[in-house]
Amino acid sequence: MQFINKIVTKIGAKRREQIQFFMKNGISVQKNELKNLLETAQNTEWGKQYHYEKIKDYQTYKTNVPISTYDELKPYIEKIRRGEKNVLWASDIKWFAQSSGTTSDKSKFIPVSSESLENCHFRGGKDLIILYSNSFPESNLFKGRALAVGGSRQIQNINNNLYYGDLSAVIIQNLPFWANFIRTPAKSIALMPEWESKIEQMAATTARQNITNISGVPSWTLVLIKKILEITGKKNLSEVWPNLELFMHGGVSFTPYRKEFEKLIPSAGMRYMETYNASEGFFAMQDDLSQAGMLLMLDYGIFYEFIPMSDFDKGNINTISLENVEVGVNYALVISTNGGLWRYLIGDTIMFTETNPYRIKITGRTKHFINAFGEELVIENSDRAITLACELTSCTVNEYTAAPVFMSENRKGAHEWLIDFSVPPTDLKIFIHELDTALKSLNSDYEAKRYKSLSLAEPIVKIAKPNLFYLWLKKNNKLGGQHKIPRLSNNREYLEDLLTLNNQI
Repeated sequence: MQFINKIVTKIGAKRREQIQFFMKNGISVQKNELKNLLETAQNTEWGKQYHYEKIKDYQTYKTNVPISTYDELKPYIEKIRRGEKNVLWASDIKWFAQSSGTTSDKSKFIPVSSESLENCHFRGGKDLIILYSNSFPESNLFKGRALAVGGSRQIQNINNNLYYGDLSAVIIQNLPFWANFIRTPAKSIALMPEWESKIEQMAATTARQNITNISGVPSWTLVLIKKILEITGKKNLSEVWPNLELFMHGGVSFTPYRKEFEKLIPSAGMRYMETYNASEGFFAMQDDLSQAGMLLMLDYGIFYEFIPMSDFDKGNINTISLENVEVGVNYALVISTNGGLWRYLIGDTIMFTETNPYRIKITGRTKHFINAFGEELVIENSDRAITLACELTSCTVNEYTAAPVFMSENRKGAHEWLIDFSVPPTDLKIFIHELDTALKSLNSDYEAKRYKSLSLAEPIVKIAKPNLFYLWLKKNNKLGGQHKIPRLSNNREYLEDLLTLNNQI
């Protein structure tokens, strides 16, 4: 085991030097990434349309090329899916990561080039191990297997040469042969399309293995953990996997889930490492587990731009580059990638925790917020407030969603919360008070609107029946994968549907 650690350390030495370089020279590295992207794509249909051969700097790039959403890029992506070449990217596109996102029922098909697989997604996975092993040279990570809790869409043929599936399926299908000696479960289980059967098979198989690390979305990983404890009869996961030491998580904030994980994995040696990995690319990871910020990975073939959310909310989508970002400002993220996404508004919001080096945290979604009364509540606020309220009232939350209660002639505005408690508070009124107090302390706009309840009344909290959110996802064919509960919504569409189902259970 120590021998394997030494091999990883030796192989990773050069890569650590490269990481150290972009940590110190982030702006110049990003300028070079943009230059390489433009040169590679200048003879594509898109590159010719926007005269990439004439673009020599960022200012010209942002002036000449429009901000794109999926809808703007979809006609070009459809051409690639029909087999046309050299449309958005110079090399052949054979794979598409299918994603429904968190707010739309319609699938998105994100092009995955060989460059984005090798230089972004795979490099991100390798860098996770390199950075972790460097921080913890005594690690037993290679003593056992790596459990990947992936998605639930199988690889499908578009035609004989083009394929699609969710990102985890695309990655599993393209992994080098040696990776299959390390990861679990087997492809036959990992790529099962029916989520509930897949969880049963994963639990039955991995419960007998020596798992040292897990990667996955926290909510779905919890489902698997509870199934494993159910079939083994063990009290906690440390009894099943005594050598488990690392959970690499992403997709949603870990804050509301941490307490539950710590209860189910009581090992003092357990560590948690946050990643920011999406269908569109691998963007960031924790390089220092003592702080919450994730290192923005600047040499993955991705060029980053940022829109201050204060401007975005007003309809101003003027972007800035890395050299002009500030700590503590909420930004909408815009990316240009080696998969052919150009000035793509991914829909996530981030905030820099520091700029030397550039570290970030995810704050939410451009469309997942509540701002019905000018309160500008984002997911970072709600996750933290839920955690604080739970700590003060000795309860635990599995899932939650919230939406506005709009003002009427006889009613003030409010926020209505539907919460699934694994351990409910002894007094719901006290929990509501602590939730409200926490939101005031975290968000000055919310606090101002709550002043003497003039425009915003105290939160309304309703308790979800057991498994409500799971059943809602199942009803909407969203079990597994990257599907998530919409934490915040500026309308009541999701909440009303959930409340209706809650009354039917």
